[in-house]
Amino acid sequence: MRPRVVMLLAFVIAAVAIGFTGARFTILPAPTPAVHDSLPPKPASYLGIFEPGAPPSYAPIEQFASAVGREPNLIGYYSGWAEPFPNSFADMVHRHGVIPFVQIDPTYADVSAIADGAYDDYLNSYAESVVEYGHQVVIGFGHEMNANWYSWGYGRVPASTFVAAWQHIVTLFRRQGADNVTWLWTIEADGPGTGPAADWWPGASYVNWVGIDGYYNSPSDTFDRVFVKTIDQVRGFTNRPVLLSETAVTRRADQYGNIVNLFEGMTKYKTLGLVWFDKDQMKQPEHQDWRIEGDPLAEAAFRLGVSGLTLVSTRPH
Repeated sequence: MRPRVVMLLAFVIAAVAIGFTGARFTILPAPTPAVHDSLPPKPASYLGIFEPGAPPSYAPIEQFASAVGREPNLIGYYSGWAEPFPNSFADMVHRHGVIPFVQIDPTYADVSAIADGAYDDYLNSYAESVVEYGHQVVIGFGHEMNANWYSWGYGRVPASTFVAAWQHIVTLFRRQGADNVTWLWTIEADGPGTGPAADWWPGASYVNWVGIDGYYNSPSDTFDRVFVKTIDQVRGFTNRPVLLSETAVTRRADQYGNIVNLFEGMTKYKTLGLVWFDKDQMKQPEHQDWRIEGDPLAEAAFRLGVSGLTLVSTRPH
């Protein structure tokens, strides 16, 4: 058939389908079957860091790197809904050979409206900025959605609605040509207040990496206790590589032994690496201090752990 005839026929079929099903969500063309892996899924090759103040500043990252003897290759941060992509910060971290990793969270947004296309102007603008940036970016949406503490999470938004929103966002970005994105689907490690992770799975065509968030909250915590049950659950529905996308060891624990255990488990289970949450939350509900800096044993354990990593490099030549 001629191209115009094919397009017209497709439009008529889609319109009829909507009429019969009463579909609520905006229908976009499905993404191509091939997954757009922008970053190599090599085990033990990613060291990430979340530092308050970055963005906009790179100074907290330099301080962390000085403490642990290694510059990270991922910088994680959290973006509220409708915040633009920070191109100038991304350009700065790229000059350091570091990959920006953003969790775009639907704070104060209607997840069903995201799936329905109501926020497409914002998403198109964000995707255009990512395309303009032109280098590798890791993006997640609605992290820890299988837990009950966020407005987009378990018991608050139906899993099917979240899946529809995730698929809509990925499809929209790909239509804009944002093939420099590695899509990270991030769940909370299994525990109180979490639902079955598989319910939120959007399908392998929409995900490059799986992220798992989990913490060592007490001296008795181990990699097996914190992560293994969730890794086994994930392996039940996908073979996508796993990143420990938000983790840390409390200062109340045996930081040296627990940090060594974290890196040993990360290597044993062939995860991509980890993103350390380097923040003092003593005045927040968590009542934990996750920072490495200033604790000689924690710094020594971290230096030992990162010495065994062969990090993926994106430093400009």
